[in-house]
Amino acid sequence: MKNESKKKEVKRQSSKAQKGFSSIKFLLTYLILMGGMALSLSLESIKKIIDINGIYTKFIVQATAKLLEPFGFVRAIQGSIIHLKGISLDVKFGCNGLEAFLIYMVAILAFPASWRKRLEGIIAGFVVIQFFNIIRIAALGYCGVHFKNFFYVFHMYVAQGIMIAVAFVLFLVWLNYAVKE
Repeated sequence: MKNESKKKEVKRQSSKAQKGFSSIKFLLTYLILMGGMALSLSLESIKKIIDINGIYTKFIVQATAKLLEPFGFVRAIQGSIIHLKGISLDVKFGCNGLEAFLIYMVAILAFPASWRKRLEGIIAGFVVIQFFNIIRIAALGYCGVHFKNFFYVFHMYVAQGIMIAVAFVLFLVWLNYAVKE
């Protein structure tokens, strides 16, 4: 009897979440939040206080270099640049994973769900996106050292597509989680 009651409650909450969802409201909220995030990352007055992109990039560069060290082709790290044997990777916004994470995070914030579920999704998504991004940059480095002829194609079409796909699939997984209780 208790199990039946719990199922009805879950169904009611799921139905309530679906009824509270408006695609227009989601899109407008998403666009406003994304615009605000992009603006806050680009304003010099905010960068002087805290350069989120710079801090983020430094972390990604350091983590990627640590991952590549056992292969023996890391020569040096200089700011956002990882110098490898025969190639240097300049990790900038769009390559550092921050953009993919912001796209994912803003989608979660725009969707009507509990703040607990949103926070769980943002934290888990951050970890997963950064894991894949560090692997992606390391793979780009490996490709640049060993397969220079394919580097451009791999960077522009494969590696970027992977990050978009990871963020999108994570959002779909989170959506499934968010509408269940």
